[in-house]
Amino acid sequence: MGELGERAFRRGVGACVAGVAAFLALRLTAWPPHEDEILALYVGRGSLASLADTVVTERGGAPLHFLLAWLVAHVGGGLGALRALSAVFTVAAVPLVAALAARLAGHATALAATLLASASWILLFHGIYARMYSLFLFTSALAYLALLRALETGGRRAWSLWGGAILVCVAAHPYGALVLASQGLFVLLVRHRLREALAAFAVVGVVGTPFWIADVVLAGRFDVGLGGRGEKLGAPLPVLAYLADVAGDFSVGWTFLLPLTLGLAAVGAWRLAQANRHGSLLVLAVFATPTLAFLVARLGSGTAPETRHLIFALPFFATLLAAGVLGLTARSARRARPLAAAALAALVVGELAWAWQKTPPLFTGDAAGRAAARDAAADWLARTGRGDDVLLGFDPIYLGAWERNGEFSRLVLPRADPKLAARDLQDAPKPLGRGVWIFDAYDTNNVVQRLSIPLRLPRPAAAFEARAFGPYLVVRTRAATRTTRRYLARAAAALIVGRTLDIGDADVNFVTVDRAAALVGYDASASSARSTISR
Repeated sequence: MGELGERAFRRGVGACVAGVAAFLALRLTAWPPHEDEILALYVGRGSLASLADTVVTERGGAPLHFLLAWLVAHVGGGLGALRALSAVFTVAAVPLVAALAARLAGHATALAATLLASASWILLFHGIYARMYSLFLFTSALAYLALLRALETGGRRAWSLWGGAILVCVAAHPYGALVLASQGLFVLLVRHRLREALAAFAVVGVVGTPFWIADVVLAGRFDVGLGGRGEKLGAPLPVLAYLADVAGDFSVGWTFLLPLTLGLAAVGAWRLAQANRHGSLLVLAVFATPTLAFLVARLGSGTAPETRHLIFALPFFATLLAAGVLGLTARSARRARPLAAAALAALVVGELAWAWQKTPPLFTGDAAGRAAARDAAADWLARTGRGDDVLLGFDPIYLGAWERNGEFSRLVLPRADPKLAARDLQDAPKPLGRGVWIFDAYDTNNVVQRLSIPLRLPRPAAAFEARAFGPYLVVRTRAATRTTRRYLARAAAALIVGRTLDIGDADVNFVTVDRAAALVGYDASASSARSTISR
């Protein structure tokens, strides 16, 4: 698929690494803080024993990410340090993407694939997003490289290295199980060193038991299981639509351009099958595994896969896309290089434009005055908060309050998980303190984003106080809620205010409160329906 010297290849990959590193360094704090980033820091502030208990038996999923967040928190780092760690893994993943693509399709295609992967939204955004996805990309690429090496050389050492790599990958994200499954499918397809592979996979299956437990806990929280026909996906058309979205976020996601990129990837798949049968089988396994998994899975209404969950497939899609571009442009022998360069440049521009479309603040920064309003709200909560206040959701404003006041409440209820919210409420020390709720008029989940929000109290108005800070409305009960039922009634009344203000998350949060109330034997909807909203 083209000739490119080792030195030129290394220089090109080095340029991609430098470009990604420079972009992430410049945009590290551009994206406003997100609740999922705050969650990791919140969990990381506890002891190592409490971290293990929370991740393995209570929340489930991604123990390695939470362990790294624990390390960041205990060396005095905050959100900036956690984002920097995410950026480091993203930069480190770029040469692994290049190495994996080179094993599949040679240096020329690999360099083009690395360039395309480096400019994709999925890589750039998650490079500054302090969650586990850059870590997942890094560890999954490492695991695929280790598997190819083990199949090539054999021996206990090579399989031990693979075992360590895939266990780290599984620890990085629950979808690491799909990486492992795709590797198992690939081994069965190529039937090479099958006895050694089966023994290594069996050892991983046993040693990885804590991770399987964490995954089962996470699946139980969100009603994920087998059986298909769930409320999300579970049928061919929704699965195909989801995979198309994944391809769009890996490249250029506009509907009118997506057929072009998918067509190029199809050409690349055909060319790869002609040149490297084993490589094409690996690509097939990587994409077939999640497709089959989603077809047979039952995904409840509280969850749905996002495109970032398949970030492990980025190196393979980028390789197919690059192979397609180089394959088509190679038809014109005299102009192959200029045509390939022009096509790749157009794709890179399209990818960056799509990234801007997806997350404008990644390029432009937060809206004017919003950060100052967030700081003002955090200051007020830090000064007036109590250690037993009951918080809903891991809002970034709470992080500011924790940083300003070490005694600020640590009782946070998850806002999209009724089962865990009900359990946390029942386990919380009684009597319960005041309820606190935050509404953001500029949140991206809102139909209309606004930089100001009206001051509005729930009913009964005498039971609540509220402060407005730019786009943020902080609502709090004046007195302790004391009991689980009273907290849930006050929460439902507060969230109805959010719904009347067209706050997107208020709908999800109201459902959480309503279902949590049902789990503890209380009808919060009926109670809140008897109230009217003070306008």
